Amino acid sequence: MRLVEHDGVKIGVFNCEGSLLAIEDRCSHDNGPLAEGEFDPAACTVECPRHGSLFDLRTGRPKTLPAFTPVQTFPIAIEDDTITLEVE
Repeated sequence: MRLVEHDGVKIGVFNCEGSLLAIEDRCSHDNGPLAEGEFDPAACTVECPRHGSLFDLRTGRPKTLPAFTPVQTFPIAIEDDTITLEVE
């Protein structure tokens, strides 16, 4: 996992068994830092370290409570050796 920042927004970039996925580094329940949580590359999920909400890194949707609102995901483009994060 790598943490990057763009215009004050922290974004976690995760390698899910060869697929790079980017998600806002903020639990929608209480703004906990998702990048500090338990990452499961096989399931492609990350668990909020504060209250245990499990987020799907592909969709940003929480899979468990207490979070119920998705967090933002960001498309990633890879060209040659350059990884580009698409942030609007």
